[in-house]
Amino acid sequence: MGTLAKRESLGRAELENLVKLALDEAQRLGVDQAEAAASQDAGLSTTARLGEVESLEYTNDRGIGITVFKGSRKGNASTSDMSPEAIREAVTKACTFATLTAQDEYAGLADAELMCKDHRDLDLDHPWDLDADTAIAMAIESEAAGLQTDERVSNSEGATVSTNRGTRVYGNSHGFVGSFAKTSHSITCVLLAEADGVMQRDYHYTSARNADELEAAADVGRTAAEKTVGRLGARKIKTTRAPVLYVPDVARSLIGHAIGAIAGGAQYRRSSFLLGAVGETLFPEFVNIQERPHLPRAMASVPYDGEGVATYDRDIVADGVLQGYVLSSYSARRLGLTTTANAGGSQNLLIPGDGKSQAELISDMGTGLVVRELIGQGVNGVTGDYSRGAVGHWIENGEVQYPVHEVTIAGNLREVYQRIAAIGDDQDARSGIRCGSILVSEMTIAGA
Repeated sequence: MGTLAKRESLGRAELENLVKLALDEAQRLGVDQAEAAASQDAGLSTTARLGEVESLEYTNDRGIGITVFKGSRKGNASTSDMSPEAIREAVTKACTFATLTAQDEYAGLADAELMCKDHRDLDLDHPWDLDADTAIAMAIESEAAGLQTDERVSNSEGATVSTNRGTRVYGNSHGFVGSFAKTSHSITCVLLAEADGVMQRDYHYTSARNADELEAAADVGRTAAEKTVGRLGARKIKTTRAPVLYVPDVARSLIGHAIGAIAGGAQYRRSSFLLGAVGETLFPEFVNIQERPHLPRAMASVPYDGEGVATYDRDIVADGVLQGYVLSSYSARRLGLTTTANAGGSQNLLIPGDGKSQAELISDMGTGLVVRELIGQGVNGVTGDYSRGAVGHWIENGEVQYPVHEVTIAGNLREVYQRIAAIGDDQDARSGIRCGSILVSEMTIAGA
């Protein structure tokens, strides 16, 4: 089987020409404004379970979408057929739809002067010369290493090796056309362990833009095994109030809830527990949330947002105080504000730590719960009420005592944010939110 680097059917230049074709056709049909986005993704993924290939999948998807504006009316259409005829037909459909939709005074492109002019290379494109046989061998190796780590690791849900390369092109009738390619690669292993007739499950994964930065396949399996064995003998605990330490895997969800609440859509719909909160002290003074869209190879780096607006560094939270919202041009208009170049979401959020390791934070907390996995979706974005099932370890005298399961941690997010006592320096760079462990001084832990 050939490698992904050799399979891409359409290059950036070809996709750019198709976007320009769509925009030219829209202008020929007399629209006031238009934008088009084209993409192509090629990927390979294989899963091995108990030493055998369970699945092998190759994907090669592509498509183009066109949005047109006639006055304050909007129409859009899309197609996976990239022939000029199909694209022209999609544009015609979008124009027809724009005569039927309701008027919206806030609709339209972002302002022309905000378009990105510095199409910098963010080092996101690192194709992996990976064929199916090699991917299968890596998956088998990862799982085998995990199964051999401890005799209590008795079963597996498999190990998966994946690679993907995507190309994105966006253009609009302001004359802006931008494009970039990006890759993402990962290795995941999911294992089960058993003791005294009770089974536990856990996993580990590694992901990166460049395959050279992935953890070794065998190490992924071994870490998955260690985490799974670490859950054996889990107990329930009595309902109490105590400190809670979120490890980085789950700590970023706390930040994500805040970002969701300050997103433009939640603000203009008035469905946010942080409604109109700019200027408020939401966190302790040592907490900062920095947006850095241009970090090389990072998982959420982009030179421009989904509307072609140039992205830029900013501090969303500085010294605990909310500085601004997360806005597209549409939500900004609804709020009487200016876009923050966040059409498509936030980009590389960094939450600096206090210089302490996770082990030091555990020691500092004395007695409490280390949360290693969250279960369920018990978060009310309107009120901030928070209730999640949790799995982790109970701490006494600053040391791990035993694993814990079947507990619920609860509170109100506004109060939880104020009770953040420390942030570790163990940042997890595998997602668009780079956050270390977060120690909350007190939460309700509902158990037996």
